[in-house]
Amino acid sequence: MLKDNTVFVGNKPVMNYVLAVVTQFNNGADEVAIKARGKAISRAVDTAEIALNRFLDGVAKKEIVTSTEVIDTDSGKTNVSSIEIVLMNQK
Repeated sequence: MLKDNTVFVGNKPVMNYVLAVVTQFNNGADEVAIKARGKAISRAVDTAEIALNRFLDGVAKKEIVTSTEVIDTDSGKTNVSSIEIVLMNQK
């Protein structure tokens, strides 16, 4: 997986990330990973579903990886859930 084929989901509107995913595939990418942590996870799932259902033909979910990352905060270490949704071109 190439790093430049990764869309990191944050606090922007979902359609911004959908556009980024569709652009990656239109530019010839075979796989695109959608990554998010914490509260952005639901936005990442929305991004994948909207991209698959409305914009991308011949693209499917390859894998979904969930994990917990330990990050340093002002009040010490804390656990944050993360998700990676990999979409793959089937053509």
